[in-house]
Amino acid sequence: MRIAEARVIVTCPGRNFVTLKLVTDDGLTGVGDATLNGREQAVAAYLTEHVVPVLLGRDPARIEDTWQLLYKGAYWRRGPVTMSAIAAVDTALWDIKGKVAGLPVHELLGGRSRDGVTVYGHASVSSLDGILTDVGRLVDQGYRAVRVQAAIPGLPTTYGVSADARTYEPAGSALPAQEVWSTPRYLAHVPGVFERVRAEFGPDLRLLHDAHHRLTPIEAATLGRRLEPYALTWLEDPVPAELQEGYRLIRQHTTTPLAVGEVFNSIWDCQELITGQLIDYIRASVVHAGGISHLRRIFDLAHLYHVRSGSHGATDLSPICLAAALHLDVSIPNFGLQEYMPHTAATDEVFPHGYHYEDGYLHPSTTPGLGVDIDEELAARYPYRPASLPVNRLEDGTLHSW
Repeated sequence: MRIAEARVIVTCPGRNFVTLKLVTDDGLTGVGDATLNGREQAVAAYLTEHVVPVLLGRDPARIEDTWQLLYKGAYWRRGPVTMSAIAAVDTALWDIKGKVAGLPVHELLGGRSRDGVTVYGHASVSSLDGILTDVGRLVDQGYRAVRVQAAIPGLPTTYGVSADARTYEPAGSALPAQEVWSTPRYLAHVPGVFERVRAEFGPDLRLLHDAHHRLTPIEAATLGRRLEPYALTWLEDPVPAELQEGYRLIRQHTTTPLAVGEVFNSIWDCQELITGQLIDYIRASVVHAGGISHLRRIFDLAHLYHVRSGSHGATDLSPICLAAALHLDVSIPNFGLQEYMPHTAATDEVFPHGYHYEDGYLHPSTTPGLGVDIDEELAARYPYRPASLPVNRLEDGTLHSW
């Protein structure tokens, strides 16, 4: 069996997605997600110009060899564009291997370690009363964990806060929008939000919060200390992770668990954080961390150091990526949580899939392969639309981490 065709498909059923579809000479197909929010066309070009020519004629069974070829053979290693492209190939090859074996991918990864994948939902509206209503909505839907994001008084916009309480898409206009940030306002407001939520919903609901890289280590330590009475499951991305030593300072001042990793591309981005036990959850995703093969390596390393998974799962990842994540989630021993933002109806139509949500859990498809596909004819009806992530400035105009 050989790879006879490789198609790169860019579609926008409400937001942009990049998909790689491989076709073997005997007609089997495999799909992989290559979406990189705000930089989709860069990955599409990398796939089309540099990866597809290498794949044609290769044996699809040689997943590890193909991964190493695309990683080491490029010489210029890592980075989000390269690793997203490699992820798409790797995921598509696992899809094909499952179909050849007649088994869902999680059976090829060692079988189930759990019955279902615990997911967390998102409560993110402007008013505090609205947040309580939104958390209640998710609890009524069976969610056992909720990420709470609150609008900050005095700021015109706040990351993670949606207009309709159902969806959130940060990429908007073709050119980056400008947002305004104030750390003092943020630190003064957030603890009170969690005080209200915990009082309303009791001790059993798992609560999470995303600081989105906006704090210094000592500011993050301050926030973590103030949030300790409300027993968060994690505080996400408190500081930019380029300086991994910063997490050691946070650890010295708070017992609030820490999660990081949705922007990581490889095991080397999180090696120190994991081996130093400076984090509690690693949030790397299939599409941005080199596919199923490489993310499994990250999770295996994390398991040795009591770090659990908490993979990114926002709607900037296609249903193909979510399907792949679920096969990993259900099989690894150190699973923690899986982020889940339901896609739009249009997206679900373009990407028909077999995974499903029920009572707080997602369940992977049990059909051979990943259990997800792309309707290419329908995808063609949604052409690419330029959309950029915003940039963030302090109130005095200084550019700040978004």
